[in-house]
Amino acid sequence: MVNIQQIKQRFGIIGNSEALNRAIDVAVQVAPTDLSVLITGESGTGKESFPQIIHQHSIRKHGAYVAVNCGAIPEGTIDSELFGHEKGAFTGAYSDRKGYFEEANEGTIFLDEIGELPLATQVRLLRVLETGEFMRVGSSRILKTNVRVVAATNVNLEKAIQEGEFREDLFYRLNSVPIIIPPLRDRVEDIYLLFRKFASDFADRYRMPAVKLDEGAREMLERYRWPGNIRQLKNITEQISIIEKERVLTAADMEKYLPYHSGGNLPAIVGSKESSKGTDFSNEREILYKVLFDMKRDMNDLKKLVLEIMQHGNEVSLKGENAEIIQNLYQETGEDLHRAAPVVNQGAVVPYNKNNSTAPVHDDHHIEDTEEFVEESLSLEEKEVELIQKALEKHGGRRKNAAKELGISERTLYRKIKEHNIDG
Repeated sequence: MVNIQQIKQRFGIIGNSEALNRAIDVAVQVAPTDLSVLITGESGTGKESFPQIIHQHSIRKHGAYVAVNCGAIPEGTIDSELFGHEKGAFTGAYSDRKGYFEEANEGTIFLDEIGELPLATQVRLLRVLETGEFMRVGSSRILKTNVRVVAATNVNLEKAIQEGEFREDLFYRLNSVPIIIPPLRDRVEDIYLLFRKFASDFADRYRMPAVKLDEGAREMLERYRWPGNIRQLKNITEQISIIEKERVLTAADMEKYLPYHSGGNLPAIVGSKESSKGTDFSNEREILYKVLFDMKRDMNDLKKLVLEIMQHGNEVSLKGENAEIIQNLYQETGEDLHRAAPVVNQGAVVPYNKNNSTAPVHDDHHIEDTEEFVEESLSLEEKEVELIQKALEKHGGRRKNAAKELGISERTLYRKIKEHNIDG
């Protein structure tokens, strides 16, 4: 039985998550067969290592291994690149040329970004997979090839089939054995291991001490979503290694490199037809931000409507969703919306109160109101301070218990208290 740890060392794979180990195990199990394999996973997850694992553990390991990025080849030349062409087949074809399928005969061909293949090329690829036959561009002579096909994609091919962008029969032919590579956010236990490996590599390359993280910085690193997966983590580690003078980073240092403000991380309504294609929004923090933004917008709309009612009284025509909400609120309390509106008296606004009385008006420019409208703050910082103060009061200033109540580490609570200058 092949040792998974040895495979990781040989192919430079770092991590111990269950999903990653499962993907490696499937790759090793399917390698001795000639079944087609479809590797799926987000961009930057390291899909390119798995076709090499399959090839090196197969009976074809002494044959050619050809890797092709289908998304990097122009549509007009991709048939020629994959299947070859005859002399004179098109302008610039000055001689016969073998394609990748001929070059990879008796070996393995890795088709990366398979979802980018044009539909016409998909038809030709399906024939190769089913019969091993193909024709060069500009030729009518049938050629044979014996090749193992491993494909990879970062798009949802089932959705592409529904939209007419990918052939269903090709999908099932490629997907004989699926291998799913987990995104980095689902491998939280591996994030710090990867960071340390990258930091060590860059320290050797640039001849400097390796950067390290304190507890707060490590916690921030592990809680980030990493939309760019391992590739993004590697790039950020390299930036930190070069730019930062201090070799031990705090959470404040790390925050400068994690783009929380990125629009691509904002949530969308699940199932919405207008949501971004292929986007996954499962982070609760981002959903909270979106809800708060919507609440603030709705509050502004409501304030405008209430101000209009106060200024124009019964002349206001209630329309729209917010107006309906206000009307429903008054119906629940048994009041009438327009009765609750202020009375206009010779250019002065006289507020209405529940006793059907109006406040005295001394002149046309003086307004007395029976209620004070206080705008509720939607600042996340202020809410954070308020929650910390309440937790400290609840537990009599015991920070350990307060941190547990808030769901954060005691060290993070100390930092927040110092940052916001909170008494407690």
